[in-house]
Amino acid sequence: MLTPLIDEDGAPFWEYAARGELRVQGCTNCGELRFPPRPCCPHCQSFDSEWRLMSGRGRIWSYVLPHPPLLPEYAAQAPYNAVLVELADAPRVRLVGNVVAAPDAPLNSVDPARLRIGAPVRVAFTEVDGVTVPRWLLERP
Repeated sequence: MLTPLIDEDGAPFWEYAARGELRVQGCTNCGELRFPPRPCCPHCQSFDSEWRLMSGRGRIWSYVLPHPPLLPEYAAQAPYNAVLVELADAPRVRLVGNVVAAPDAPLNSVDPARLRIGAPVRVAFTEVDGVTVPRWLLERP
């Protein structure tokens, strides 16, 4: 499986994830949350920021079911889902991930027929090739 490319701005996100915490960058000047992380606030242009702890709850804002042709790393796991989750604590922040049956379950562990726009989810973390990544579990399995 492919792992994320970790840059300087996003490194704290991945460090917190390794601790089992979902945090989002927020501006200490205007208070706005932002994702993806970046050095300057897009709202007030301040360079002052902090990483705020989120509840880890959200809802499926959108999803797709990729199908062939796929990258070789993913072809064996099809059909699987790729979701966009809107965070409950930050409705303008949306994270990409996968809905799985358990944190370490394969990407195809949830029947695609169970996915619905608006379905409540909660974050779970698992290690993939040395990087801890957030995944999503349905609140009402």
